[in-house]
Order: sequence, then C-alpha cells, then structure tokens
Amino acid sequence: MTLLRASVFLHHELPIRLAKKALELENLPYGLSNMPSIKEVRRWYVTSFKEITEFPRPDSFSSERKFTNLVKEIYERHSGVLWTMAKGIYELKSSFLKSEHAGRNSSTDFALEKVFPEVQAFLDNFFLSRVGIRVLIGQHIALHENIDGWVGLICVRTSPSEIARNAVKAASQACLIRYGRVPNVIITGDLDRDFPYIPAHLHHILFELLKNSMRAVVEHHGLEKEEEYPEIKIVIIDREENEDVCIKVMDEGGGIPRADLQKVWSYMYTTAVQDAKEVFDSLESGRDFAAYNLPLAGMGYGLPVSRVFARYLGGDINIVSMEGFGTDAYVYMRSLGDSEEPMP
Repeated sequence: MTLLRASVFLHHELPIRLAKKALELENLPYGLSNMPSIKEVRRWYVTSFKEITEFPRPDSFSSERKFTNLVKEIYERHSGVLWTMAKGIYELKSSFLKSEHAGRNSSTDFALEKVFPEVQAFLDNFFLSRVGIRVLIGQHIALHENIDGWVGLICVRTSPSEIARNAVKAASQACLIRYGRVPNVIITGDLDRDFPYIPAHLHHILFELLKNSMRAVVEHHGLEKEEEYPEIKIVIIDREENEDVCIKVMDEGGGIPRADLQKVWSYMYTTAVQDAKEVFDSLESGRDFAAYNLPLAGMGYGLPVSRVFARYLGGDINIVSMEGFGTDAYVYMRSLGDSEEPMP
C-alpha cells in the first residue's frame, strides 16, 4: 500500500511541477525561449505532462507497476535536461555575441549575467525544481528495490569519507586524461562518521570541487613542474553538537581574484580556456554527465548546479579564495531528517 500511495501522490504532484516549468520555458526573456535546445527541453516537459495526465489514477498493484514504468521512461527522457539547457545558454550567448549589443566588453560571460539577471534567477529555480522532480521519481523507483540500509535514494549511513575517496578517484581520472598528471589529495577529519543523505548528490558536489581544484593546481604550477604539486586537502567535520556536516576542500591553485569571485556562481561564466563549442561537439545529447566522461572544464555549470544540489537538501556551498595562493570550498550538509524540500 505504501507504493500505491506514493504513486497516487506522484500522479497528482508531477503534472503540477511539469506544467509550471513548461510554462516558464515558454516565456523566458531575451529570446532564450526561442533557442533550439530550450524548445527541445520544453517539448520533453510537455510530453511528460500529457503522458501522466492521460494515465488513469493508480488504484491497484497492477496499475501501480504500469505507472512506475511510465515514470521510469519520463526519468530517462529528462536525463539530458542539464546538458541541453547548458547548450541553450551557449546558443543564447552565441546569438548575443553576434548582435550589436555585445560591443567590446572583455568579460562577455559575466557581462551577459549582468544584462540577463532574470535568466540567472530562472536557472537557479529551474534546476532546483529539476532536482526535486528527479528525487521524487527516483525515490519512487528505488523504493521497489528494498536494499538494506537504504530508503529509496537515501542511504541511512552515508559516509562522507567514503564518498570523498570515490570522488577523488573519479576527478583524478579526469585530470589524468586531460593533463597527464594529478595532484595528490589527502582526507582528514571525522572519517568514521555517517548520516542519512543522498550519496549521489554529495558525490556530484565533491567531484566538481575536486575537478576544479585539480585543474587550478596543474594550470597554476604548470605541467613542466618537476617536483610534486601541492597537495589538495579535504577536511570532514561531523560533530554531534554541530548544526551541519561540513566538508572543506583546500587547494593551492592560485586562487580567484576577489572581483571575480561571484562569477563562479554564474551559469554564463567559465574559467576554463577550453571553448564551450568543443565541449558540446564532444558530448552526446540526451545523457546526464558521468564522472568518467566529463570534460575537465568548459561548461560553466559545475559550481552553480552543485550549489543547487546542496541547497535542495538544506545545505549550501561557500567559496573563499586568496588570490595568488589558493581556494577553500566549504560544503554544508543537513541531515535529511532536519530539512524540508525548498519549493522555488
């Protein structure tokens, strides 16, 4: 009966969320709604809305299974939303650069965010809503599996140190493929602690932070450096008396100028030299980014989307940087029993 009740809830809730996003995608400012990739995303939302509303309300074990198969198809259909939205922003930027409004601004990426504040705010809310939709569907699908120690997507004993080690391996592989060298990473702090969380979200966040740190260290110190690179340090703090579980990722990758620090949260900005067109040409549409095939940089989406993941579960990410030395990233996480879903 629990699965049936969950399917009834999804049957009611998902069309509301899908319709709201489809409507927003149709009415975006500055011509963003007219970009081919944005139109494609909207088609996915409209199609999913129609499929759910045309499906009868589940009222039996058999209809619940059929409904679950439907939401699995929807989950897969929307797996490419992040990539396709990023491509839509790239299309808008390309269009803007070709227009007379681009002028001679030497920092076009951030100038775009200043000109398009509504787009930045929309993307924050859109991706927060997307995380919510995927958690709802993913949780319902995972509840059918009955894995010991898990409640759907939630691992009741999520180990930050274990996830950090896995993220280090994935980021090191990406760095090695890109540069042929990898900085060493050490993990310290409360390594034996665990708490209820969605491990996939934490892995995504740590992978992104480590990927950025490794790239910064290698590029700042140079590929020709003969001795070992400065170590990247991860500190995990999880105390009973603390409000949050906190993870700090520290690097000596040269830091970020104070004037540029807020740019790292912009979906229209990237510090990578790699051309975004190269990234889009090298990736296949319709799939989420995977740790093993992610380009090391170029999209400009890594940190903003990671912060959305953190905020969805009641946490946050802060960046503190010392120009000429390095950057510290702080990840704050709340135990899932202590937070409520944010509704954009």
